[in-house]
Amino acid sequence: MGTTVAPDHILKELADLWVSLGQEGESESGAGVLRACSLTLVVLAEQSEDVANLGETLAALMPEHPARTIVIRMCGGAERPLAERVYAQCWMPFGQRRQICCEQIEITASDSALADLAPLVLPLAVPDLPVIVWCRCPRLVEMPEFRAIAAMARKVVLDSAEMPDGHSALRRVADVAWSGVLLGDFSWTRLTRWREMLAQVFENRRNLALLDHISSVRVTFGGAYEVAAWYFGAWVMNALGDAGVDAALSVSGAPGGRFLRINLEGEGLRVEMARSDDRLAITVNDLANVTNLPQPTDYLLMREELGIVRPDPVFDRTLASAARLAYPTDK
Repeated sequence: MGTTVAPDHILKELADLWVSLGQEGESESGAGVLRACSLTLVVLAEQSEDVANLGETLAALMPEHPARTIVIRMCGGAERPLAERVYAQCWMPFGQRRQICCEQIEITASDSALADLAPLVLPLAVPDLPVIVWCRCPRLVEMPEFRAIAAMARKVVLDSAEMPDGHSALRRVADVAWSGVLLGDFSWTRLTRWREMLAQVFENRRNLALLDHISSVRVTFGGAYEVAAWYFGAWVMNALGDAGVDAALSVSGAPGGRFLRINLEGEGLRVEMARSDDRLAITVNDLANVTNLPQPTDYLLMREELGIVRPDPVFDRTLASAARLAYPTDK
């Protein structure tokens, strides 16, 4: 491990930071500061990533999910430098005079120092609170050293849509989950509203009566939606199977940029869902409805994932089904 960074040194800096913040709060408002923490959030990000954008996302998360945040900026290269700094993220709730603050630690490391990060980060985690790892560097998932970082976490969150090869991305995600890691994937999180809207279609009694007529499910995608397409198709097939409906699934890519479309068809019933820009069009036979569906931000996606720190049986089942459907020749 690099000699410039040690857990004891960082913890001392944090203690000094709180003394300084407390003194400033007393001198400015007389109310001091309130230290808030419900988890340890470890963020793996590329050094080239926009610092301001990531900082805004983390700041937005803190009021609802206050955390000791450890941002690890990966700088690539073969050297093993480790550098750090500590600071605070503070806000003042409306109508109050006392600031609420969360600790933030920033560590810069090379790829070759990845194996050193777990023994460095683990002592920095807040005792008796969950550790969540948010991996914003898709390339790290394939590195053997990443498993040690994942193993220390209650949950690992990643975005398979950012992985370069959509078809193999699903296999890599499944491998991480099957290694015993509690996993969250933004490709699945983005489908929350889709799943809600499709379920609402069958709240209509007439449509529900035709559910057992569905014989085919077709999912088409463009761009980085391949993993999401397999998730959506697998989730629909599981739901139909639970209802005793036997249908055939096809998932295929098509040109035309980033898009996702699903069609459920059978005698007397045709359901289509398709995104166009920030709108989701739902067609049931000859009736069409368009609803506003902006692209979710990283803040909204991570906010949803931080609310799920226990196993999600629906996602776990969907991931297993998607991998089985996408790779039928795998043992």
